[in-house]
Amino acid sequence: MYQDPLFLIGLMGAIGCIGWWILDNLRGEGSEELEEKLNRIGLIFSVLIIWRLFVNAGDLGILLFFGSIICLLILLVGVIAANSRLTKTGRSWFIPVFLIFALRTFAYEPFQIPSGSMEPQLKKGDFLLVNKFAYGLKVNRIGTPNFFKSDPQYGDAVVIIPPHNPVPYIKRLIGKPGDTIRIINKQIYINGNALGREFLETEEIIIKKRYKYSSGEIVEREIDAVGDLYFEKHAEAEYLIRLTRGENNQYPQEWTVPENHYFVMGDNRDNSNDSTKDVGFVPRENFFGRADYIWMTWECWTCLPSFEKVGRIN
Repeated sequence: MYQDPLFLIGLMGAIGCIGWWILDNLRGEGSEELEEKLNRIGLIFSVLIIWRLFVNAGDLGILLFFGSIICLLILLVGVIAANSRLTKTGRSWFIPVFLIFALRTFAYEPFQIPSGSMEPQLKKGDFLLVNKFAYGLKVNRIGTPNFFKSDPQYGDAVVIIPPHNPVPYIKRLIGKPGDTIRIINKQIYINGNALGREFLETEEIIIKKRYKYSSGEIVEREIDAVGDLYFEKHAEAEYLIRLTRGENNQYPQEWTVPENHYFVMGDNRDNSNDSTKDVGFVPRENFFGRADYIWMTWECWTCLPSFEKVGRIN
């Protein structure tokens, strides 16, 4: 992200507008016409920053952190220079920006599920609250917790940063360091012990499959399928999973989880990119947090938000 020229242009432009506005106020001029022009230019640079931030899957928390620093500097400059306007503006912006930064960094952060890999319980479009302090406090998304470190537990709905992709995924924690995981006919065994599961019902579903032609073209198609729903029990956790008939490998597969790594899977077992596929083992420092609550569902921009599923996640 920091090598993106458009992001850097937006960042430098926004800082320049703020610096110009501070100097204008320190000179005692405080031109309303200049302030209006700076606001318009600054808005353009701000939109550019946010756009590139989302394109590069950057961390909004970093933006809030620097915003807090800038607001604090404005406040300090106002106090030192005895400039009431700078002091008032810095104080009015610093408090809310810093509070949002602190809550988002150390408490809870909103997260929208980008795919159907955690169906049937968690669906694409669900907005979740991710508990950032569940596994310890840290400032950066990736890294060892700085304070109150605790280990993820079996069955947790974890939000991770995959080693191969900077975009957060949500998965179910299946294996811890040292565990031997074996899958036979879609039944999971942990260190030789089968995970308990109870059949619930069968449902008709639509799944998306990608086909690659000899020309290299990749086409995604929707096909009808049948899914079997089960309650799966793993240690103290119990959650709903879906097994799609006729999909995925039936032959035995086995993995041994290395030190300081974890094994994760989607609840939509046959339609999930997880540790059985490209994601592989997830390093401890790549754990973003634990998904605790659903607070809204918004499937598409043309749909109305729904609050029917609000509640705690199993």
